[in-house]
Amino acid sequence: MRFPVATILMGMILTATGPALAQDTGLSGLHAKVRVGSKLCFADHSHSGFSSGERSRKAAEIVAIRNWQDFTAAEYGGAWASFNMAVGKSMNCSGGGSWGCSLEARPCRGR
Repeated sequence: MRFPVATILMGMILTATGPALAQDTGLSGLHAKVRVGSKLCFADHSHSGFSSGERSRKAAEIVAIRNWQDFTAAEYGGAWASFNMAVGKSMNCSGGGSWGCSLEARPCRGR
């Protein structure tokens, strides 16, 4: 499995600073939030996810989503890391012999 440098660096920061940053209330307090239906979402802060070198578009989408979820969980905690709950989603994929995707989405959590 490939990890982007940002994910590795965030893991190093969390290891050095302790588990408090990874709790659900961790760094999420840095961003304004809005209600979207029954969800609480970041008002104007999105996260990215990436993949490359995958054998199919579907595999590239799955890896990009997993990358988004892993980074979001590391920064804000698991409650914010559901891509299904995220809003403002966009994903662009390209490929032929191998596939890669990039995505953006604003993290949300339930009540």
